[in-house]
Amino acid sequence: MEFANEPIFQWMSQFAYQPGTVYAALIGMMMLSAVGFPLPEEVTLISVGILAFMGAHPQHFPPPYEGAPVVSVHTASIIAFTAVVGADFIIYLIGRVFGRKMLYHPRVRKFFPEHMMKRVEEWTHKYGAYACGIFRFTPGLRFPGHLACGMLRYPAWKFLVIDGIAALISVPTQIYLLAHYGEPILKYLRQFKLVVFAIIGLLIVYFVAKKLREKWLQRAAANNG
Repeated sequence: MEFANEPIFQWMSQFAYQPGTVYAALIGMMMLSAVGFPLPEEVTLISVGILAFMGAHPQHFPPPYEGAPVVSVHTASIIAFTAVVGADFIIYLIGRVFGRKMLYHPRVRKFFPEHMMKRVEEWTHKYGAYACGIFRFTPGLRFPGHLACGMLRYPAWKFLVIDGIAALISVPTQIYLLAHYGEPILKYLRQFKLVVFAIIGLLIVYFVAKKLREKWLQRAAANNG
């Protein structure tokens, strides 16, 4: 693994031996992603998978001292799955307790454009409780979608089962794939790191520009009104 000496991978590898910090960050990022934080949860899961891969190859990514604890792929997968389902269920409960007044509150409403809410309503009426699983695979609609599932008072057990199955398919698999097949992926990142960083930069610019545009449209609508 000649790429193991790359500065960026050496910097990342230090976190492979800080499992407590990584698990805490994993829970926090999963919670934030569930409520609409603009960083996709997939980025967090992939990063944790890479750290688990590094921890499993101390000969290429030396630990700070002999016997240092490592990020475990199994522990990380369980924590990520539990955090994701737990966060989704909290959002479902908020929708169930506060109802439509929560989703259509002015301060909440400004984060969800009309077309987004229309799609949420269409899917919940078309697919019923199965929409719980569909929203899990639709990052932009997860938060309002899970709120809507609670507002429509789908049975809690059904929400947990459907959302849990969807999370079981999407969450641990990403960590396991990166942990077991990290070498070719890291080689790819090394070869195309400039492209990857450029894409990340463009995504950040896109999200910032999108938020600024939404605020500008809201101000324009308020002034016209």
